[in-house]
Amino acid sequence: MGPTASGKTALACELTKVLPCELISVDSALVYKDMNIGTAKPTAEELAEFPHKLIDIRDASEPYSAADFREDALREMAAITARGNIPVLVGGTMLYFKFLLEGAANLPQANETIRKQIEQDALTHGWPYIHAKLAQVDPESAQRLNPNDPQRVSRAYEVFLVSGKTLTAHWAEQQQQRIPYNVVQFAIAPKERKTLHERIALRFNQMLEQGFVEEVRALYARGDLQSDLPAIRAVGYRQVWDYLDGNFSYDEMVDKGIAATRQLAKRQITWLRSWSDLNWLDSEDPKVADSALKILESKAIVVA
Repeated sequence: MGPTASGKTALACELTKVLPCELISVDSALVYKDMNIGTAKPTAEELAEFPHKLIDIRDASEPYSAADFREDALREMAAITARGNIPVLVGGTMLYFKFLLEGAANLPQANETIRKQIEQDALTHGWPYIHAKLAQVDPESAQRLNPNDPQRVSRAYEVFLVSGKTLTAHWAEQQQQRIPYNVVQFAIAPKERKTLHERIALRFNQMLEQGFVEEVRALYARGDLQSDLPAIRAVGYRQVWDYLDGNFSYDEMVDKGIAATRQLAKRQITWLRSWSDLNWLDSEDPKVADSALKILESKAIVVA
């Protein structure tokens, strides 16, 4: 794992040279066909040498969810381990990693009728009254939630009224979805934020030199894609799309694209700072692959 432009793919490819690994992409943009430059997708030559699963599996018009990813990744992991190899998951879509590791509670859809009734009761009696009603059916959630947090208290009580099952029970079922693998987690990033920002700006400008605008223009010209699709909302694509829409100049597009990529990296690092059992690696370390291998050896992963 790691922020964009941190060297994740390069490290994963290095590991395949010394371990019986097969790579699985964990990237919400790399799943889409015809989105190659702006996603920093490995080239055809790189993919021939280092094949990645879950790349180019969707058209840009088709949404792809974290739940879709979990199902696909678990299938690929089972096939890889059946061949006696090690699945290596590489990417920066943190929600995908979270869903893979923990599963997801199968919560019921919001029910507007019940939600409005809860709100009406709260207007009449106050939110502590709703909190007390929640405590009667789901004491664990009630203890965890502040009585004056209307959004969470309402949702917890609504879940019970809609499904007949407490929020606590839903989350307990999620815990049973944890994957049956020995997992070693790495995060790779430069130690200095300035270095990461420099990498991001350099890569974005390289993408433009490689024909990023022309790539988005081809998607734009299809006529069946809209700016609200997940594929087009991907960082970089959204800014170029808006430029093609005439919303701002080329130079503004470049500035906005780099700024949005920096913001993405910041969000990714924020996720990782709260991640448990994580082994941090320095992107600038020339022996970063050796550092990763030493950690794997200490975790009893056999190194060939």
